[in-house]
Amino acid sequence: MKHVHLVGIGGSGLSAIALFLKEKGYRVTGSDRVLSPLAAQLVSEGITVYAGHDAANVRGADVVIRSSAVPVENPEVQAALAAGIPVLKRQEFLEQLSGEQKVLAIAGTHGKTTTTAMLAWVLTRLNHDPSYLIGGVSKNLKRNAHAGSGNWFVIEADEYDNMFLGLKPDMIILTTVEHDHPDCFPTLESYLSAFAQFIGRLKPGGVVIANADNPAAADLAEKFRQRGGSGITYALQASAEVRASLMGVNQSGGFDFEVTLAAENLPPATVRVGLQVPGSHNVMNATAVVAACHWLGISLYEAAQALAEFSGTGRRFDVLGEAYGVIVVDDYAHHPTEVNATLSAAKMRYPQRRIWAVWQPHTYSRTLTLMDGFTRAFQMADEVVVTEVYAARERDEGFSAAQVVARMAHPSVRFIPTLNEAVDFLLKNLKKGDVLLVLSAGDADQISARVFSGLKEKEVADV
Repeated sequence: MKHVHLVGIGGSGLSAIALFLKEKGYRVTGSDRVLSPLAAQLVSEGITVYAGHDAANVRGADVVIRSSAVPVENPEVQAALAAGIPVLKRQEFLEQLSGEQKVLAIAGTHGKTTTTAMLAWVLTRLNHDPSYLIGGVSKNLKRNAHAGSGNWFVIEADEYDNMFLGLKPDMIILTTVEHDHPDCFPTLESYLSAFAQFIGRLKPGGVVIANADNPAAADLAEKFRQRGGSGITYALQASAEVRASLMGVNQSGGFDFEVTLAAENLPPATVRVGLQVPGSHNVMNATAVVAACHWLGISLYEAAQALAEFSGTGRRFDVLGEAYGVIVVDDYAHHPTEVNATLSAAKMRYPQRRIWAVWQPHTYSRTLTLMDGFTRAFQMADEVVVTEVYAARERDEGFSAAQVVARMAHPSVRFIPTLNEAVDFLLKNLKKGDVLLVLSAGDADQISARVFSGLKEKEVADV
């Protein structure tokens, strides 16, 4: 049995690989600077996870996989190299995971985690037992990875550090493409080039299913078609082979909609879908999944039934509950487009409530590069709180989120640098009937958890 050690095992990418390898029968160990909830889940699955990095942790490993956030100077990486143990990044290891299964890859700046979770759920619900690697925990599947015995391998194809260039897909869903990760891709051109390279890795006979409402995604798919590749477009607004038409908001707060399919070389079809998860962006995610199922030859009626049961993924409009009359929601939004889409979904689901948006900017490079977008992204929130930047893998160069707040034209925005101060402020100022939406790809989910707990204490005290 091969022993794989993962450095940075608590992140969304490596935690999924760790769980997948454990199910495949590998001996899996790992380490991280601090133990995240994902790392705690791995421990519950019988995986040894070390808190902190130490050269001794790699002893006995046959291969070491390191996160993109882990530098080569890391003591475990150095110990492995000194011992002659291969040290790989995800990109170099991914192709070994799929075996003979057909790779269904979901890529894009926004929506890839939810779309991956949707497709994995539909295939699982319809008894196809797919393998899957998701960048978040599926609420339906209760996990972010599985080594299935079916024909398909569903994977969130992450562009960060060119991870997705380690894949050779049979199908690509391309959700949206907008400039992101400026620490890896300094310009929009470099970002688009990475996606073009990824599409070029499609196996013969493969297909790109692209969002025609997103100009960059549609352009990438069209250029692929011009080179002789196969493509299907989907849209809510633009002309496309797969079209979604909204029919209204349902009792769950999601949209009911109809999908009409008229793709070349596929039989025409129409299907109605009703979602629990809110927002027109999730209509687009589900429409992509319907198009994929049609291409795979899966019953659209059964796919629609499965999509109606889809309840979301962790930290993607994740409703923690209601306490003291306040609804608390966690969301992973960390790009202006995502912030706007999440706030739009909140307004649609809770039209009569006051919306509080608490935003923790993620990385200095992204905040600086996309600052203009961030200054305009919060107009649909009634109250806005901005905390200090979550540095993640970057060093503090003296920039503060206060500089973004100073440029915002919002009538009620305030900079509260620390999480503790934000929690105290919110518990003093939230009122019954409010919705608290915490937007963070960092550690500000602590705010939502602590505020929710504090509100429950208030509720008990008032009884």
